[in-house]
Amino acid sequence: MRKKILVVDDEQGIRLSLEKIFTKEGFDVLTATNGDDAFRLVRKGGIDLIVTDIRMAGMDGMELLKVSKSVSPHTEVIMITGYAAVETAVDSLKEGACDYLTKPFKKADILGAVHKAIERQTLSMDQPGDQTRGTREGPLVETSSPRMKEVVDLVRQVAPSQATVLILGKTGSGKEVIADMIHRLSPRAERPMIKVNCAAIPETLIESELFGYEKGAFTGASSKRQGRFEAADQGTIFLDEIGDVPAAVQVKLLRILQEGTFEHLGSNEGISVDTRIIAATNRDLSGMVQKGTFREDLYWRLNVININLPDLKERKEDIPSLVQHFIARYAKKNSKPIDGIESGAMGILLNHDWPGNVRELENIIERSVVMDKNAVIDKDDLPFELSNTEYSMGSVTIHMGTPLDEVEKILMEQTLKYTRGDKALASRLLGVSTRTLYRKLDRDDS
Repeated sequence: MRKKILVVDDEQGIRLSLEKIFTKEGFDVLTATNGDDAFRLVRKGGIDLIVTDIRMAGMDGMELLKVSKSVSPHTEVIMITGYAAVETAVDSLKEGACDYLTKPFKKADILGAVHKAIERQTLSMDQPGDQTRGTREGPLVETSSPRMKEVVDLVRQVAPSQATVLILGKTGSGKEVIADMIHRLSPRAERPMIKVNCAAIPETLIESELFGYEKGAFTGASSKRQGRFEAADQGTIFLDEIGDVPAAVQVKLLRILQEGTFEHLGSNEGISVDTRIIAATNRDLSGMVQKGTFREDLYWRLNVININLPDLKERKEDIPSLVQHFIARYAKKNSKPIDGIESGAMGILLNHDWPGNVRELENIIERSVVMDKNAVIDKDDLPFELSNTEYSMGSVTIHMGTPLDEVEKILMEQTLKYTRGDKALASRLLGVSTRTLYRKLDRDDS
């Protein structure tokens, strides 16, 4: 499929020149003279790359970058700037731009930046099963929750180090997302990240999967095979559900953490690897240590840096952004024009306890997108067990790209209208404290 590029510049000469260059290169090209018109095109979907000037009247390039990323996280953005605005362009990289060019630039420079951006996008949208690719941060780690902000700050601090990390959190809370982020922000980002779900591998096979084996090591071993640790040499290995690893394998893991060496099954020859270990579990490892089912020395070797993820019900501030992210993802995947979600449906999502955490929310949004018939997700699109509740509100459409502050304001106002001004009841329905509700309303009124 041909990639679609949106060129945004208020100078006609630059627009026409870039349109000609990109069209000859085989891209589909759209143009806009300002940020507002460009954003309207982005909201329609299908834009793979935006090439935009920074300084424009009305919505400038920086604002366009931010709002476009909120609506279409996988759309890459290249900034064009004059020499005097280079500092602003550098700041744009922090906001998610993939590159910037200063005027005047050569044809080879812009094409090089575009092909690099398209390659980066392709890698970042690889399927989760591709174990050699890291993922972009994306909206799943953009957060309004104070607790998650602490997590993200900790990740940024420890990622550049070589320290072993233990991620704790319930099923579906986003442990793999955090592991991906650590790897992507580390010096090993260009090297493989190998992911192993220890609970999904039979106990009789996990040792050979992790460490490899020699020909004839056991019945069926017809040839020598490399293990996951060798595949992750110079990179990162993510051991999910580490609490399910059997005792015999725990001993070998301890040796790798202490010495960086192991042997293939069927061999006494030591193999050295330089692999960073990130482990995760939804189990109480310290309790398992007390019961003798998990080695204490291995626990302390793994627990150098501890990252504890909150449940989704403890970070409900993030639900609106997560919902928008998943709607955009599955609308594109299923080629469905979804404009947004009605406040009644959003209110139900905010009131749910989410025992399955982010994974449960993602599954529900995927189902809702598939079931939707009206281009707006409403209560009828939600699963029966969610929609068939006493919670009911008047409906108002929240369009994709609506700023999160505005989403919160709309939901609070509609909830207060439903509760006839009872802020205590509204707080319970929204899943936030009364103090939080008062603070946000005071902020909006100021």
